[in-house]
Amino acid sequence: MENRVIPVRPEPFATARLDALPLRVAYADEMAAVLADPALHAYTGGAPETADELRARYERQTAGSPDPDVGWWNWVLRVRDEDRLAGYVQATVNARDAEAEIAWVVGAKWQGRGYAKEAAVGLVAHLLGAETAVVRTVVAHIHPDHAASAAVVAAAWLVPTQEWCDGERRWQRGSRA
Repeated sequence: MENRVIPVRPEPFATARLDALPLRVAYADEMAAVLADPALHAYTGGAPETADELRARYERQTAGSPDPDVGWWNWVLRVRDEDRLAGYVQATVNARDAEAEIAWVVGAKWQGRGYAKEAAVGLVAHLLGAETAVVRTVVAHIHPDHAASAAVVAAAWLVPTQEWCDGERRWQRGSRA
């Protein structure tokens, strides 16, 4: 595959109920409240970040990867009918491998409404769509006990592989380059 330049900022996309907006530092205050529930870290570790900690992280993320062949694409999820942020999706896009590794978090208040599935399906469609043209394979790593995340990733047509990384199973859609 020829070398492609990965845009630093991703393009927005939308689903039936959600707008996926490219991450901005200005979202840190609202997102700190969305992500405040410690239960969101049950499978990934860590703890909720303060607005200042998120602001610093968002500054690093929006600056982009130091590797020109890797894009750090991050979106916040806005529930259109509520005009409120409810979570995020992200993809680390590697042009060398034509691969994107995805992840998502929906705040506890918005869970159980199908937003995570909707966002993941939309994200995968966006990544594999013509507008990005650099992604042929989408992967996610899911903790074996996290049934909700397994259901989300399966809804986006990723399938479990026999590969494991840090105790999490690799799920994949598409073929490796």
